Parts: sequence; C-alpha cells; structure tokens
Amino acid sequence: MHRTTFVRQAANLWKVKERLWQELLALAPLDPALALVDSMPLPMCLFARAYRCRRFRGEAAFGKDTLLRQTFYGFRVHARVCWPGVITRFSVAPANAHELSVVPELVESTRGRALGDRDYCSPRTKEELARSGGVELLAPYRSKKRDPNPERSAYLSRVRYRIDTVFSQLTGRYSIKRVWARDLWHLTNRLLRKILSHTIAYLLNHQVGNQPLQLAKLLR
Repeated sequence: MHRTTFVRQAANLWKVKERLWQELLALAPLDPALALVDSMPLPMCLFARAYRCRRFRGEAAFGKDTLLRQTFYGFRVHARVCWPGVITRFSVAPANAHELSVVPELVESTRGRALGDRDYCSPRTKEELARSGGVELLAPYRSKKRDPNPERSAYLSRVRYRIDTVFSQLTGRYSIKRVWARDLWHLTNRLLRKILSHTIAYLLNHQVGNQPLQLAKLLR
C-alpha cells in the first residue's frame, strides 16, 4: 500500500479516534468539576509568507502570539484541561477569535469551576455561564496594577499554570505547531491524534504509579 493511500485511510478513522479518546477519558483519574481553559497559537506558515499563503484562505486569520510577542497567521487551539492535567475538550478557532467567544463551547454540558488567565476576566461572561450552565468562571483581575485582591489572583494563576505544562508538552514532545494540513478536516484529525496520544501517556503514567504529566518517565 502506498504511503499516501495509507495516510488517507488513517485520516478517515477520525471518528474511531474520537470515540477511543472519550472511552479513555472515562477511565482517566480527573476532577471534572475543576477545569482550566486557555488557548495556544497554531501558525499555518511563517509570517513572511502569510500574505502569499493559500492554505485556509478565508478560515485562518492574523492574531497575536503573546509569548513571542509577534503577529502570526493561522488558528488558536482552545482547550479545556481537567485537573490534574488531562485534555477533555478542544476547539480550533481563527487566530483573531477572543478566548471568551470559545469558552461556552468548551464548558458546554459541564459543571464546576473553570479557571482562566486575565483575558478571561469578564463579569458578563461569568454571569452568563453561571446562569445557563452552572459553570463558575474564575480568572485573575484583568489589570494587575488595579487588582483589588492580588493574593486571590496570584493563587488562581498558580493553579492555572498547570495548563501551560500541558501546552508545552504538546508543543515540545508532540510538535503540535508543526501540523501541516490543507483543510480543517485534516487539521482537526491530526490534532485529535496528538491529544489522544497525550491522554494515553497520561493513563500509562497513572497505571505505573508516576505523576500523570511526567511523560519522560515512560521512556526509561
């Protein structure tokens, strides 16, 4: 079988991968009432080539990478990570979509608390989520200088940093930012495959008695 044919047939199994991912999540030790929400940039090409890039035209957009402090062209991967660090939901949105616009999708049919960074500080969104779904959205005060309760914000930030660990694993070990695809269907399928692999590693660590996010111990 030719490699191209094999890859195409493997991509057609995305529904099986999704079902397997959900089955594994049911076995994973996690706290469904304590979730972390955030997003990470997913560039589709180098910025210098963005205006000539034909992939995802009309779907991708320009956005800000706050970590690198530069503009990029592509998408943002929004994720819901349940404590202590397993990805339970993810969504792909244009790079210019604000985090608050994706939160209702990430927390749909869930209950408990969702922690975000300062960009998620919105009394209006917090009230809407509490009224419609029973989800309490927690985030540090938007302005650090005018924060009326800096101790609370510092505590929320310390807890929320766990999702940064998960994102760094996806970026470093799974090379999630080097996923090349020409349409959203293939892009989502490849992201799902990497997240499924991360969930399997999480479960294997739990089974052998390691800390769930210490993926390096599985290679020894």
